[in-house]
Formats: sequence, C-alpha cells, structure tokens
Amino acid sequence: MVPIGFNAGTPAAGLVEKRLRAQGIELPTPSAPGADYVPFVRIGELLFLTGQLSQWNGERRFIGKVGREIDIGQAGQAARLCALNLLAHLRAALDGDLDRVMQCIRVGGFVNATPEFLDHSKVINGASEVFLAVFGDAGRHTRVSVGVSGLPYGVAVEVEALFAVRD
Repeated sequence: MVPIGFNAGTPAAGLVEKRLRAQGIELPTPSAPGADYVPFVRIGELLFLTGQLSQWNGERRFIGKVGREIDIGQAGQAARLCALNLLAHLRAALDGDLDRVMQCIRVGGFVNATPEFLDHSKVINGASEVFLAVFGDAGRHTRVSVGVSGLPYGVAVEVEALFAVRD
C-alpha cells in the first residue's frame, strides 16, 4: 500500500491537515478512556481505535434513541462526530502526522435505535463520508452497521475503526 501524502517517494507534509482545513473540519481533543482500556492498539501496520461516542471535547451530544428522540439526520451528524473523535485519536496515535495513514480498513458503527428503525447503514454513512473526505481513496473501507438497544451514557451512535499506518 502507498500511504496518502506520498508522491514519487517524497512525503507531502501536512496533506491531510490541509484537507481538514480546506473543508473547515476541526478535530476535538482526544478523550481519556472511561474505564480500564486504551484508546488504541498498534500491531505492525494495523492501528485499532477504540469506539468513540458522539461527544465534543467531553460534552456528550445526540442523547437518545434513533427513531424516537433522534431523527436520521441528527444520527448521521452523531456518526460524523464519532468519526472526528476517531481522527483525533488517530492523530494522537501517530504523533500528530495523519499523513502516515495508508488505508482506512474497517469501520464499525453501532446505532442506539428503536426496534422499528432499520436504516442503521444510512446513519453510519455520516462517519464513512468523513474518512472519504479526509483520506480520499485511502478512506474507502469495509464496514458493519449494527442496531443496538443501548450505548454508554445513552448516546445515539458509537463508531470504531481500523487503519493501516506506516512508521
């Protein structure tokens, strides 16, 4: 795999950061784990990121069930917010250099929804769209979208991700 930000073997420093700025995307401060786990684990080129909630700098947002208190548009925004939190943790794991990302491999999305709600994948599109916008083709990934009966603190969405990264 060729990492994004590479052109003929020469890194284009800050390409991903430039994309973030050009799109007006600001990342939150990475949150501390809420229990006995770590925000990421790296094994070789694989970087596993802990699921992130729909919160901004510690303030939980989009509280409630999708299909009841939260509509599908709000749920998509919640998924987008989860993706921004994932990017913040990814940046921290890579010592501030998002250009080290080679590929977003997998995204897992969990939607706190009523039993009647069936558009879980449409909700998680909010996260997928962020990774595509930020990483281009390297943001294409496999994905799972699951409806659940509840999530921590009653948030509407949680998203986790797996990335391939270089040293």
